[in-house]
Amino acid sequence: MQLNFLSPTSIETALQKATPRSQDEVLEALYSKYGLTKANQFNFDLLESDRIYHLNTIKNVCVNYRLRFLDFKYFKSPLPEEAKIKIEAIEEQHETSLTNFKIMAPSALFRLESTDDPLLFVPLGNDYFYLIHKWGNDLKPLRRLRMWPFKNIWNLLLLILGLSFIATELTPLRLFTKQPDGTAYWMLFFFMFKALASIVLFYGFALGKNFNPAIWNSKYNKS
Repeated sequence: MQLNFLSPTSIETALQKATPRSQDEVLEALYSKYGLTKANQFNFDLLESDRIYHLNTIKNVCVNYRLRFLDFKYFKSPLPEEAKIKIEAIEEQHETSLTNFKIMAPSALFRLESTDDPLLFVPLGNDYFYLIHKWGNDLKPLRRLRMWPFKNIWNLLLLILGLSFIATELTPLRLFTKQPDGTAYWMLFFFMFKALASIVLFYGFALGKNFNPAIWNSKYNKS
């Protein structure tokens, strides 16, 4: 069922049918059933505007750096003490209790400990999220460059073509023919391309890899 079938009217109707003691349970069940994220209650006058991010912005960062944006329950590493202190400070400042934490981090951090770049968010509503804390190293341009081939099939194809060209240039044609010419060069280039493409395809299928736009919010390991 599509998420847009869950309208405010359907939530209101469900709450009207519930007893006061069970209203929170009904609302929790509705959000759980439709995969929605409840917003936290903030005093917006106290929020730092440069820490507010829309879901589309978060998705773009995840795609560019091959990160995932998942519920905190999937995160396997412990929170640093500094993050806990910031959570407590925000809860005291806004007189609220923060829930539904989200983590932006590399895939490996959702399975084992690492020192990469986790970012801790909480939802504000309407697909906006508030950045609570970031730890680890900065998101460096080098990581974005390394993950560029995994953004889509065309980037990967360009990488394979580039590597094939380099491999062809470095391979002496006289190893394969006594009379090197243009035909022999392009045959060698095609051989290099086919060999590299086969390795990439085998690696991708064997490990269940996928491109960045398909995994940024996936909770499954093989993606």
